[in-house]
Amino acid sequence: MNLPSPALDSLRATTRRRFLQQCGTGMGALALGSLFNEKLFAADSSVPILGKPHFAPKAKNIIYLFQSGGPSHLDLFDPKPELAKRDGQQVPEELVKNIRLAQIGKQAKLLASPYKFAQHGKSGMWLSELLPHLATITDDVCFVKGFYSEAFNHDPATIFMNTGAQLAGRPAMGSWFSYGLGSANKDLPAFVVLMTGAGQPLTNASWGSGFLPTVHQGVTLRSQGDPVLFVSNPPGMGAQRRRESLDALKDLNQIRYDALQDPEIQTRIASYELAYRMQTSVPEVMDISKETPKTQEAYGTTPGRASFANNCLLARRLVERGVRFVQLYHRGWDHHGGPDGNLIFDLKKRCAETDQPAVALVKDLKERGLLDETLVLWGGEFGRTPMMQGALKPDQVGRDHHPHGYTIWMAGGGIKPGTVYGGTDDFGFYAVDQKVHVHDLHATILHLFGMDHLKLTYRFQGRDFRLTDVHGEVVKPILA
Repeated sequence: MNLPSPALDSLRATTRRRFLQQCGTGMGALALGSLFNEKLFAADSSVPILGKPHFAPKAKNIIYLFQSGGPSHLDLFDPKPELAKRDGQQVPEELVKNIRLAQIGKQAKLLASPYKFAQHGKSGMWLSELLPHLATITDDVCFVKGFYSEAFNHDPATIFMNTGAQLAGRPAMGSWFSYGLGSANKDLPAFVVLMTGAGQPLTNASWGSGFLPTVHQGVTLRSQGDPVLFVSNPPGMGAQRRRESLDALKDLNQIRYDALQDPEIQTRIASYELAYRMQTSVPEVMDISKETPKTQEAYGTTPGRASFANNCLLARRLVERGVRFVQLYHRGWDHHGGPDGNLIFDLKKRCAETDQPAVALVKDLKERGLLDETLVLWGGEFGRTPMMQGALKPDQVGRDHHPHGYTIWMAGGGIKPGTVYGGTDDFGFYAVDQKVHVHDLHATILHLFGMDHLKLTYRFQGRDFRLTDVHGEVVKPILA
């Protein structure tokens, strides 16, 4: 495509935003515009990517089941006889004298769990009656009961769990995976995000690429309606016309690149091409109606509706097709007490929504021979306090935010199965035994994928940044 010199001069004077508005032919509105780069799969990529692990990995994919709002470890995983014995008494002063609490005061009363617990599996893991499905796979799971964080409010705590920093602007864990390992499927992104539930709002700071190139940002897919907004052709636009418009747009972008040598223009060209391919690849992978009735029943799915169960099944389909990092957010675990969230009605609802599909996912991966190479991680941004919030009524009782000691669990991907690691004190307040910090978790996960957390760095503003910031150790006792 040759343009006379005046036309080329005019093109050079055009801003990028104006340029894309003029020649995007509708594709400029595509949310994926700067998120994908076909060159991720080529050796001469202009977008930074390591593309290979530092050492032999044990895992290839990760599915992160993020329970947004803060599930109560005391009512699900961590029964405390001392808490039951002192139910209704004032919290001991030594527990709270040096900490900050989110909403309740330091005069709050202790609250015993209203739920029954029993031991399961060879590990003797204690589980609440609210998790009957999880009780069937305890010998496949590692429970980390001495886990702790630093932030006690939702936004910084969620961002911290996902990026290793409490302030927005750092790359998400999935973005580090994309940067370090790339994708195994040229027609799908390396990092995918799915969301369900209602409650505490989530922001893309938890799955953004931060200072990494935007190609590594998490891509939000929808399990209902169009999987990706604007990826479908508009009315009147057929496949052939779309192909012709993309070819014309590519020629114009190439002229711009030849004039400015801006590598982001090449990324833009590749992103449109991937979006074109995704018109076929994404609807296929998102169609869970193709699964057998037996599989759909095991997960508790309903094709055509948005649900955590549907997303768990989608997660398995995505990792089967080479998506490196799949993150499921399920909101609604913020149970302070009252009609907006309590430990009786609402905690039961969240467990009913998540217990069966999360366990079905682990079982399904195992049956298909995928669990050994797929890490499944379940947890929230913090736990809940041993003290009561609200009132002693079924629709009023709750607990406040609590980052000082709570429980997460993992399965597959090189994690030692049937393990209970660490613990909290007699009140479930502090992690006191075999403590695991957020950065320790991140270091351990990277290790499972063959990445040394000290070496996976990116230089930004004169400093080498990493997911684990300035500390973090691999938790070797939980490795298989």
